[in-house]
This record gives sequence, C-alpha cells and structure tokens, in this order.
Amino acid sequence: MNELPAARDALLFTPGPLTTSLSVKQPMLHDAGSWHFTFNARVQWIRDELLRVAGVSRATGWEVILLQGSGTFGVEAVFQTCAPPQGKVVVLANGAYGERIAQMLAHARIAHMVLRTAEDTPADPAALAACLAADPAVTHVAVVHCETTTGILNPLEAVGRVVKRHGKVFVVDAMSSFGGMPLDFERCGVDFLVSSANKCIEGVPGFSFVFARRAVLLACDGWARSLSLDLLGQLKAFEKNGQFRYTPPTHSLLAFEQALRELAAEGGVAARSERYRQNHQTLLTGMVRLGFAPFLPPAVQSHIITAFRPPAGGAFVFDRFYRRLSDRGFIIYPGKLTQVDTFRIGNIGRLFPADLEQLVGAVEQVLREMA
Repeated sequence: MNELPAARDALLFTPGPLTTSLSVKQPMLHDAGSWHFTFNARVQWIRDELLRVAGVSRATGWEVILLQGSGTFGVEAVFQTCAPPQGKVVVLANGAYGERIAQMLAHARIAHMVLRTAEDTPADPAALAACLAADPAVTHVAVVHCETTTGILNPLEAVGRVVKRHGKVFVVDAMSSFGGMPLDFERCGVDFLVSSANKCIEGVPGFSFVFARRAVLLACDGWARSLSLDLLGQLKAFEKNGQFRYTPPTHSLLAFEQALRELAAEGGVAARSERYRQNHQTLLTGMVRLGFAPFLPPAVQSHIITAFRPPAGGAFVFDRFYRRLSDRGFIIYPGKLTQVDTFRIGNIGRLFPADLEQLVGAVEQVLREMA
C-alpha cells in the first residue's frame, strides 16, 4: 500500500465535508471569545455577505439565520419552528435526503405526505399541483434541490410556481447547490432555503444557515416545538445583541469568513459554478472512457456529484476499489440508492480539473490491479 506523505491530506471527492484551502484552515488556529464584540461583528459580516451571495437583502424582506449543527439541523429547525400546529407538509422525494425530511416530520408529529418519484426521475410539478388542488389542509411544500443521493437536480422554478399559485410556503433544501450554482430566490418562489458551511462555500463543518422571508418567519411566533432549533428565537437574539443563544462553533465561523472572501475573489457563484462544471466534465469523460456508466441521464445530472454504476462483470468490489483509491490519497463516496448498485464522486470543494484528471488516472491504475 502507498502511504500518504504526512503533510498532505487526502483529496475528498465527496459532497461534504470536502477539501478546503489552506487559507480557510488557518483561521482555526486562533481562538475567539463567543460574546466578544469583535467576534459578534464577524458573525454580522458573515450574515450580511451570505445575503449578498444569495442575491437578496433585508431591504427586500429577507433574513439569514445561522444555527449550530449540520445541515440536517437547519432543515429540521425550519419545520420545528415554522409549521403551524395544524399544518401539513408535502415532501417531494426522490432520494435519501427527501426521505430524511419525511423522517423529521414524523418525529415532530407534523402531518405530512410524500410524493415520490424514482431516484432517476425529477420531482413532478403536475403531480404536486394535483395534490395541492385536492388537499386544502397543506400549508408547506418541501423539496431537495440537488439530491446528493444521485446528483439529480429537481426543477426548482417549476415546483416553486406551483407552490406559489396555491399560496403555500416553499421550503428548499439547497445543501449541495447553494454557492455552487446560481439560484434566483424570487423566481423560484422560495420562502425558506437551507444550506451549510461545509458545502459549496468550501468552509468546514459546524453550522447551517437558513434564508427566510422575514414576514413568513415572523408569522411563526409561538409555534416552535424545540428550544434549540427555534429559528425565530435565534433571529431575535442576533437582533438583540448580535450573539448566538448557545455556544457557537467559533472556529468554523472563522474559517467560513475566509471561505466567503475566497468565493468573492474567485468571481462569485457564477465562477465557482463554472469550475465545478469543468470538474464534472473532466470526471465524466474519464470515467466513461474507463467503462463506468453514469446513473443519471445528462438532462437531470448536476455538476455537484455524480453516481456511477460499477463496470460490467463480476471482478469489481467497491470496498476494495475504495480502499485502493484511499491508499493513493483519493476519497470517494459509497452509493446510497435503494434499488441500484452505485458509488458517487463529488466535484465540489477546493478541487480543479487537474485533480479530477489525477483521480481518473488513479481509478485506471486500481482497475488494472483489480483485473
């Protein structure tokens, strides 16, 4: 087995946590007082910059709330805070993360129904329209924009038009897409959108963030089912004294501040999206040449993460394949599909086309070894 040099981290071809730049890691060498005024000012800058990156503003009725914990915490906080006592949620699901939303709702005892499509099939706006027309009890609709089970993109704008036509609240899990592709909040009719620090902004794990239409969030006062996941309670704390209600992930926030500066220096979301697109194309070309077929058709495939079917024949064993790539310093992702055998390779993080070329070269070497 090839041992990695001690000074070099393995490259993470995953949907997050992901490879970060040295300059993003360096701020974490310093400590910060969580209630100190300079730290509070940095948190405020992060919130302001996130709104700018999203293309929305407080002047147009938007706010962003930071919340300790992974992206799952942020998504769950939206429903724990914003579903009314007699509310009902329709979940559009075509992968593990849509199903996770349904799990959250079940645990919170929030009425819900799930409109499922196959894992290679985008959410169906027509089916949603029929559902909303038939069930006036529905208050919210939830969808995962880029379902990282496969990398499929759901039709956010078309779904959003249906949601708004029926006067419902639209909740979007944009964990793997925000910062990695342009999103028009207004055109898509978004009311709440959730992402996390360790995705396309290229920070490290530790917190999620929720964009919210302020008027919609304020209307939820008194509904929160959880103390620590109360989004409105956290917004009120930020507005009162600039602080998290409970201990913030200080080091993750310091890294994220730098990550936001690096996003701006790269040219913003459009430039980062183009780099990820080039990464994806480099990966796809190389893997197809080696005999791997992508799970999804091109029309619905994102450039965030790609699911591949194993090559034909019985010699391919994913665990051996994974470990041999890992020995060479390349970490990929196992599959998460229920019906089809796949594995996944991510294109996001501090990766460039040359890194994807190196990965493809390593895959070719491993395939030879595995015969």
